[in-house]
Amino acid sequence: MTTPDVPVIGVLALQGDVREHLIALAAADAVARPVRRPEELADVDALVIPGGESTTISKLAVLFGLMEPLRERLGAGMPVYGTCAGLIMLADKILDPRSGQETFGGIDMIVRRNAFGRQNESFEAAVDVKGVDGDPVEGVFIRAPWVESVGAEVEVLAEHDGHIVAVRQGNALATSFHPELTGDHRVHGLFVDMVRAGG
Repeated sequence: MTTPDVPVIGVLALQGDVREHLIALAAADAVARPVRRPEELADVDALVIPGGESTTISKLAVLFGLMEPLRERLGAGMPVYGTCAGLIMLADKILDPRSGQETFGGIDMIVRRNAFGRQNESFEAAVDVKGVDGDPVEGVFIRAPWVESVGAEVEVLAEHDGHIVAVRQGNALATSFHPELTGDHRVHGLFVDMVRAGG
């Protein structure tokens, strides 16, 4: 752990675009490190859950002994940010889960996997994100989920084509899209500010 103004933020390094998140967090003035084991999770102030394949992340989290420690940290209020599959992993409920698929939970929302289409239907779109100043964020949507519905405690931060694509509940932030792929680090900056405020 470190001082609140320079938080140590882990990136769950089981699958997905880990390196891009590490770069984006460093650009947003955080100390960033990969997390694969429970002891590494214990040494960070906050966590980013990257994109990838949510079913695979779920299975690997169990295999690496991270599922329960992660749920415990989230339950205790550890700040967390999930992108794409990471958003699915933070959902309390998935509409169409694969057999045996589990989530970490933490956000009172129902999500639909691959809602925006298959890999070849990936696209980019300008997204106005509440809490991010300046121009809209360029959202990269790759087999992206959307949020079907949210509970009373969840704040909707962004929508695209009438679908919820960014939410926040307390210390938990989630986006359907991948800001780490654009070189625009403002969403990561928003998360680092959340970590500082909660630290």
